Amino acid sequence: MKLYRVIIPVSSIEKATEFYGEILNMEGNRVSNGRHYFNCGGTILACFDPNADGDNFEPKPNPDHIYISVSNLEHIYNKFRDSYCSFIEDSITTQPWGEKTFYVKDPFGNPICFVDEKTVFIG
Repeated sequence: MKLYRVIIPVSSIEKATEFYGEILNMEGNRVSNGRHYFNCGGTILACFDPNADGDNFEPKPNPDHIYISVSNLEHIYNKFRDSYCSFIEDSITTQPWGEKTFYVKDPFGNPICFVDEKTVFIG
């Protein structure tokens, strides 16, 4: 099996495309009026705006964090500090299991954790 797509519910596909494009440093692909896909190492981070896609429901933020490993954790942290995310931790921290991380919520309230790829713990 392979995890190939993670949905990020958003209330504005345009705002989400701009936000995630800047954070991830990639353009991604618009696949429908309400879906924009970013290929993150073979797993698609899919921004989904149900209203823009013609679905009749309001998006709700994901209930728990998704975790994204990066090679440039401090650079990504500084991008978030300068962005319009709804929450960011005060600093990068090292977890008891050794991961260097920071936690944020995107402008739509979705919780995300960024992890230094050199410290990823897989059990």
